Amino acid sequence: MPIKYIPFIPEPIEGQAVLGNFNRILKYKGADEVSMTLQRGMPLYEMEKIETVGENSDGNMVIRGECVSACAYLKSQGIQVDLVYIDPPFASGADYAKKVYIRRNPKVAEAIAQAEQELDIDELKAFEEKMYGDVWDKEKYLNWMYENLMAIKSVMSENASIYVHLDWHMIHYIKIIMDEIFGEDNFINEIIWRRKQSVSWASKQFGITNDTILWYGYNADEYIFNPEYSIDDENTKNYLEKRFVYDDNDGKGKYMKSPLVNSLYRPNLKYVFHGVNPPENGWLYKKERLEEWYQNNELVMPSDPNMRIYRKIYASTYQGQPIQNIWLDIPIVNPMAKERADVDYATQKPEALLERIIKASSNDGMLIADFFGGSGVTAAVANKLGRKFIHCDIGVNSIQTTRDRLVADGAEFGVLEIKDGVQLYRNPVQTMNKIKALIPGLKNEDSLDSFWEGAISDSKLGTIPVYVPNLMDSSTKLLDVVLMNRIIHQAIPDLDHNIKKVIVYYIDITDEAEIRKFIAEDDSTTVEIELRDLKAILDDIVIGDYVEFHCEENTETLLGGYAITIDKFVSDRVMSKITEFNHKSALNSSEKKPYKPIIISDDGLELIEFISVDCTSAEGEWHSDSEIKIDKLGYVVRNGVKTKEFWDCRITSDNKPLRIKIRNICGDETVWEVTDAK
Repeated sequence: MPIKYIPFIPEPIEGQAVLGNFNRILKYKGADEVSMTLQRGMPLYEMEKIETVGENSDGNMVIRGECVSACAYLKSQGIQVDLVYIDPPFASGADYAKKVYIRRNPKVAEAIAQAEQELDIDELKAFEEKMYGDVWDKEKYLNWMYENLMAIKSVMSENASIYVHLDWHMIHYIKIIMDEIFGEDNFINEIIWRRKQSVSWASKQFGITNDTILWYGYNADEYIFNPEYSIDDENTKNYLEKRFVYDDNDGKGKYMKSPLVNSLYRPNLKYVFHGVNPPENGWLYKKERLEEWYQNNELVMPSDPNMRIYRKIYASTYQGQPIQNIWLDIPIVNPMAKERADVDYATQKPEALLERIIKASSNDGMLIADFFGGSGVTAAVANKLGRKFIHCDIGVNSIQTTRDRLVADGAEFGVLEIKDGVQLYRNPVQTMNKIKALIPGLKNEDSLDSFWEGAISDSKLGTIPVYVPNLMDSSTKLLDVVLMNRIIHQAIPDLDHNIKKVIVYYIDITDEAEIRKFIAEDDSTTVEIELRDLKAILDDIVIGDYVEFHCEENTETLLGGYAITIDKFVSDRVMSKITEFNHKSALNSSEKKPYKPIIISDDGLELIEFISVDCTSAEGEWHSDSEIKIDKLGYVVRNGVKTKEFWDCRITSDNKPLRIKIRNICGDETVWEVTDAK
């Protein structure tokens, strides 16, 4: 249950005109519900500090949680952001998966190293795991985006900008919503980003090669814009070659002639300059400026007093061509690029794209935020450019990927988690699958609307529809009067008249007594409504991994310290995924494509991706005093630094370890106390 609610701004929302327009034009459902939600405010939950990396004097944050709740926390702390970039789900209907690589067993890797052989990437065994499903009902998506954008606006500074990155599925609807929230006058640019030059599958349409980025300012009179110039792209190189053709052989190099004629009539700029008559509209600059260039021999003076004067623009000082709103020079991250190899995250955007946005719309030391942070590219680029950053995402894989990426960059930051009652398994997709399997008797029921997750059969009551909040749609997480009103007056009336009971699961609830009173006082239905807390089921999902290790003083070096050796690692959750993969592979095998099962050794060390030891505290906030990450080739990344060393089953530390944290290859992290250090 939220601690309290933090108001959006403005308070209340002015008119909700766009929702009314959607209602009239698109039969947009849920407008009234969104109005009620926004009037109630943003739910503020407790925030737990999980880890601090470095001193973090700038207060950089990596937050696991949803956008609205994160904004409630920032607003409660009086934190305002200067630039927002978001790359939210596109409502594209696609599922996004993470490729999970089985690590080399350290003993096998050691043998390969001794034989001086390279690890062949083609030999790596892997399976895919869904990270999230970008499958949305249009109305729900627009509701969700409206609430998120309102929350983001509430934490933007008065000179802030926001860039919203989408594709063709919803960009036109979101443009209208952003006009409503930020104001049409605060729309600055529509940016077309060509992700790739061509597609091979477009046989009955023009190939779709671009995304669209909408840029709005909080205040069109105050926003920051630092012009950027293109110098290395093909168009600019051609421009330099064709235009910079003059040379006075004075050592200044080649130059081009730039006319000094004003396109508008400026009578105050009509003057005779060194015997040359002014153009019809006047010169482009005041006489003092032309005189300065004249003295520096930077003007081309005509022999005829009625001809033009040109300024010399030297190639050596040419900044390039100003970047326009169509970006053709930043390709998508190549599958073989170092950037892809280092991060390997579905939907990751190139650093060059964020570098352009951050440089254009912020200055040194400003705070940059990304509330759908994904691979962490915004935070990583902001850190490299000397800006502060906030990364927020609901997925644990996003948080881990970003955390490791920032550690490798030497960044300082805190890792925080919003305690909103949702204990995600790994990601929303997997949690939903587990929930369906764990609700007793729940089965799919084709006759029911998609609002209901399924139904339970009862010998006395017959079919009992079951509602389960969709973790991929954060607007359904909280059971409040708004949602209950929808259930009673929209969902239940659409059911068959023989339905006598429904079950409503919830993750979080505003006030159970209030909800039950609301149900009791509403006499519009005779259907019994049973409320059930979903957290009890979610708690059953979380089963920790098992490890056997021993810790001893490190006698192999003069510096001493401690070494923990991992003897055995067991992860039932990862093994269940491998079993499922092997089963599907066996069913799909053939003579041409034989079945190659993934086999894990008895010690299970192939299932470990990351190990960290805390030598500072035995409880509470984590301190990573020493850490290693094993990449998919079996090499060790030690404290963020890549090596060509194979993992040897150990992790060392200067001081005595008090706790050890192990992350398996799917992203689950478990912590154990170290009690046997000698």
